[in-house]
Amino acid sequence: MKTALLQIDWQQAFRDPSLGDLSHGFAEKNAEKILLSCRSNQIPVYHVQHASNNPKSLLHPDKDGFTLIPELKPVKGEKLFVKNVNSAFIGTTLNETLENDGITQLIVTGMTTNHCVSTSVRMAGNLGYDVLLVSDATDCFGLSDIKGDWISATEVQRVNLASLHEEFCRVIPTSNLLSSTFMFL
Repeated sequence: MKTALLQIDWQQAFRDPSLGDLSHGFAEKNAEKILLSCRSNQIPVYHVQHASNNPKSLLHPDKDGFTLIPELKPVKGEKLFVKNVNSAFIGTTLNETLENDGITQLIVTGMTTNHCVSTSVRMAGNLGYDVLLVSDATDCFGLSDIKGDWISATEVQRVNLASLHEEFCRVIPTSNLLSSTFMFL
């Protein structure tokens, strides 16, 4: 089994205070720890960046929010895929690249759990990858339900991780990932 790290949408837009509170707020730091560990263990790293087609979106290429977070951006030799939809696998060559590189297991971190991370994890699972979703290296914001009632970011995160675990992936915390043999597969 050949493992790789898939970093999804670590972009400045998600630091915008107008989006509200995150479920836990330490996903970036955990993603950085995982990224550094993968680099030091020669685990390949693939980055995904969302380019919204909506000119009003914080993730539109003309906006500052489109920019990748400096601590989590690619370095020489790491591949970057730019997407326009929720899935990292639609409209990109990510799947073909992973297959060509012999990758069979993905460690996934990113933003936001209930949108691009969830969609990409589901597709990766359906495509046959063994997916490890790092629960505290992903995060999301609260949102309103169809009746207008508020759902906290903590609840959105909890429900999304629960719906993915053991169906499309294994959900594990950063501490388990970094202290395990997963880092050396």
